[in-house]
Amino acid sequence: MNLLHSITLFTTMDALALAVWWLAWLAISLAIEYPPQRFPSVSHLMIGFRRDWMREMITRQPRLFDSSVLASLRQGTTFFASASMLAIGAGLALIGNTERLLGLAQDLTLETAPAVVWEIKILIVLLFVTNAFLKFVWSHRLFGYCAVVMAAVPNDPDHPKALPRSVQAAELNINAARSFNRGMRSLYFAIGGLSWLLGAAPLIVATAVTFFVLWRREFGSGSRQALIGTPH
Repeated sequence: MNLLHSITLFTTMDALALAVWWLAWLAISLAIEYPPQRFPSVSHLMIGFRRDWMREMITRQPRLFDSSVLASLRQGTTFFASASMLAIGAGLALIGNTERLLGLAQDLTLETAPAVVWEIKILIVLLFVTNAFLKFVWSHRLFGYCAVVMAAVPNDPDHPKALPRSVQAAELNINAARSFNRGMRSLYFAIGGLSWLLGAAPLIVATAVTFFVLWRREFGSGSRQALIGTPH
């Protein structure tokens, strides 16, 4: 079955739901990473704290606390990268077993459709999971670069290279966190995308819920109010 024929198996509602899904992912990503100055997101607020952290590191002796925090951040990226890789393997295994895939489809919906429809739906979800995996791997590597640069910061706070290197470490830390957050958003939308197996309408609903959850955590949560110094 060629690609053109496979596309004709999907309805206009499927195309609309898919467009809403992808556009919502792009829109919330842009809103989080490039928020208005008067209404910053949690991720944007954390950039300032990461820079403050690296400036404080210069005068902290010993720097065991800083290495411990960075190690915990790297453990988080490792966990989610491993989970994403397992999800990719499970998805590909499901696609490779057509009979089980059709049985799953029958359990989830009363509609009948060729196996290729379900395979394409799962593949598109796996694109989000794969993107998340790549983001987590890159984030892990950037945190490793950050660790090396932190170790290169002179112990003497007055050393001419102390502040410049701490600034470099901060920017690496910020980029690593940004990549990690992008991976998390991809996983959120991948989970929401699984609702496409139930139909186009459930995908639109799941997309709206995912968008709202991410928006609230970044712009309307108690953690954001704590970061800006406003009581909950």
